[in-house]
Amino acid sequence: MLEIYTGDSHNPDILNVLSNLSGDEGFTSPEVANKMLDTLPDDIWTDDKIKFLDPAMKSGVFLREITNRLLDGLEEKIPDIQQRLEHILKNQVYGVATTKLTSEISRRTLYCSKKANNEYSIVEFDSEDGNLKFFETEHFWADGKTCKYCGMSRDLYYNRGKEFEDYSYSFIHQDKPEELFDMKFDVIVGNPPYQLKDGGSGASAKPIYNKFIEAAKKLKPRFMTMIIPSRWFAGGKGLNDFRDEMLNDKRISYLNDHINAKECFPTVSLGGGVNYFLWEREYSGECEVVNTKDGKQTSTKRNLNEYPIFIRSNIGVGIINKITGDSFESVEEYIKPRNVFGFVTKDRGSQSKANKNVHLHSSEGIGYVNQLDVLRGKEFVDRYKIMISSRTSEHAGEPDKSGQYRVLSTSKILPPKHVCTDSYLMIGPFDDEKQTEDFLNYMHTKFFRYVLSQAVTGIQFSKDKFRFVPKLDNYDLSNEELYKKYNLTKVEIDEIEDTIKDY
Repeated sequence: MLEIYTGDSHNPDILNVLSNLSGDEGFTSPEVANKMLDTLPDDIWTDDKIKFLDPAMKSGVFLREITNRLLDGLEEKIPDIQQRLEHILKNQVYGVATTKLTSEISRRTLYCSKKANNEYSIVEFDSEDGNLKFFETEHFWADGKTCKYCGMSRDLYYNRGKEFEDYSYSFIHQDKPEELFDMKFDVIVGNPPYQLKDGGSGASAKPIYNKFIEAAKKLKPRFMTMIIPSRWFAGGKGLNDFRDEMLNDKRISYLNDHINAKECFPTVSLGGGVNYFLWEREYSGECEVVNTKDGKQTSTKRNLNEYPIFIRSNIGVGIINKITGDSFESVEEYIKPRNVFGFVTKDRGSQSKANKNVHLHSSEGIGYVNQLDVLRGKEFVDRYKIMISSRTSEHAGEPDKSGQYRVLSTSKILPPKHVCTDSYLMIGPFDDEKQTEDFLNYMHTKFFRYVLSQAVTGIQFSKDKFRFVPKLDNYDLSNEELYKKYNLTKVEIDEIEDTIKDY
């Protein structure tokens, strides 16, 4: 009933087409859905009692692929295909849609009809929804400003117009999500929404996928597999507690990390990549970590909480272990907080030097300000320092055509009487021009940029992202000298050389 290809004729899977329609929705392709389902134990496909839930249904792809697997696995137990289909769709697969529209799309995918109780549905239900439901819910403004459950800004919500989606996802807008269907689920699987605008400046947004995982754990399933952005590896806005919980959760038995998100979502740019994981209620131990890059995979078993953030590269863990020995100190002390001089991103200074003795560097070049206009960091104005772009070179988190990363974008020396806007971070200060030049050359080495990249899972730099970069007595060293200093193996050197492009 649910087969897509017949004979030799070309009958393209509509869900493959749908997966490329929208960068906002992030529809999952059947191929990715099946890779995630492959992480589940084989015996569940022959179990006619097990119940599956997709709590963030968009296209119905997960439940369709689950149904196809159960149709094969239950053939001996329920030989008649129509009886088998009736049993599976009525008793084993359930979904909570993100919108009314996606509930209709999902029912069309699974039941072949957007209404489960009409003549076109391959299995007749008593209700229009069947087991694929959209629940009307509302935000709960606990403090009058933000939603208690998702953090949506009340002002943003009311100013956007009632014709727009309200993003009050029912699965996470409940204290007891188990009451939506009033039953226990054995397997929870899906691709939850990733973020919500939070009313901050520009395109500021806060993550929301963590809320779906937290709600899913409340249901105490036997297994859970979800695909989510990898930014949680190093924390971030609203993710620090979630990161700590995930890294210390011994029930995560498998994690497949795609550094380039386009390997899973070809039309979506997600800085930092994506990952899918398997969480097992009865498991406690090391996690099998798989690095996927350009279709190639490396795998090892290790503890996720070896460091305060998750080092995604299996080879990179060994490199970091060698660097962070007993006497290790990082260069974090050189990295100053954002907006160190008090000039916001849009500040440009004057085009005239008249009565202005300080050069102001912005994204549009150099302007001029009076030293009295420098509101912060006055002690750095007459020192040597380095400025770097506050964002990574790969703004979309994706490598170049060769699969390599530059990591650092703009990086230049600021001599005395030079300052910068909030578009940049300041590094330093340094004693003299020679020391500054040596440190900048150190930053440009592949070694420095690779070690830095191990703590970066988004597009923004901050002080803590430099936690693994070693502080040295002498920064006038080449890549080869740094490799030798830390006794890196050929495999480790090749990892750095193959990952980081020349500056």
